[in-house]
Amino acid sequence: MYRFLLTPRWWGINLFVVLAIPFCVFMGTWQLGRFEDRVQTHEAADKQPAPGTRVAKPLDELLPVDTVTSGRPATATGRYADQFLVPGRKLDDRTGFYVVGMLRTDSGKALPVVRGWLPGKAGHTSVPAAPTGDVTVIGDLQASESSGTAGVDATGGLPDGQVGMISAASLVNLVPYDVYDAWVTLQKTDADAGPGDTGAGTGTGAASGAGDAKGAAVLRPVPATAAQGTGLDLKAFQNLGYLCEWFVFAAFVLFMWFRLVRREAEAVRDLRLGLVADTTPTPDATPDKDAAPDADASSDDTDTDTDTGSDSDTGSGSDTTTATTTATATGR
Repeated sequence: MYRFLLTPRWWGINLFVVLAIPFCVFMGTWQLGRFEDRVQTHEAADKQPAPGTRVAKPLDELLPVDTVTSGRPATATGRYADQFLVPGRKLDDRTGFYVVGMLRTDSGKALPVVRGWLPGKAGHTSVPAAPTGDVTVIGDLQASESSGTAGVDATGGLPDGQVGMISAASLVNLVPYDVYDAWVTLQKTDADAGPGDTGAGTGTGAASGAGDAKGAAVLRPVPATAAQGTGLDLKAFQNLGYLCEWFVFAAFVLFMWFRLVRREAEAVRDLRLGLVADTTPTPDATPDKDAAPDADASSDDTDTDTDTGSDSDTGSGSDTTTATTTATATGR
């Protein structure tokens, strides 16, 4: 009954099923692994000590930024150079902008430092001046932003002095020096830093920067965020949803294969029981196309012979009548 499974058509169907099911299972387990990795990184982040309690390390020791070093306190020394505003950033459900200072280090490269957040519209709000002179800052290390980072404006067209994302790729085109592929957010702003604080900056210009801030709005510290690809965010649950989809696909392929096999087997059984007519053509039932013309030709030959015979008989009869008439006339 199941010999049809060995036909060429069913060989193709069986091959598709044999390849599709393992592929769906593999993709499902891969999505499960991605979800478990995010859960583990989320648990590891929860076990990390508070940012203010961890010991700061030099910036170069924490680079490049990864899921382990992201959020770690980093320290760097240099002088503030250019300053940029990053509009469209929210803090406590309020819209404002970041104030980013480019800290030129002794190596010549600049480290983007988020000095704080201000409410309002960038370019229309007074911004405190950055400290002058040599400054040592301590901030939570963050990876460069991308177009997929929350709050990033990748449309462009911003006024001079404003950027849509904090990224070395975008900042290096605006300044005449190299930029670190990372940035830090100060644990304490310039105005909050006292003489003994190291969260915002210490050095010859720290006090003057705080003094200038008295006449302007007060910067608020920007908390560090979890590294991309970590934590139980929406993407983590998307991985869980994809996991379910791949296993559903595998089950659907198997279900459809069993259904097709069952229908084919029922058709074969009905054919054997005579419940349906066998529409397969047989050699006996095939009309002999060559025989038909011969039959017609024989019929035509028969008709021709008959006509010829009839004509011959008619001719003989006529001759006999003529001879008889001639003999009678002679006797007379």
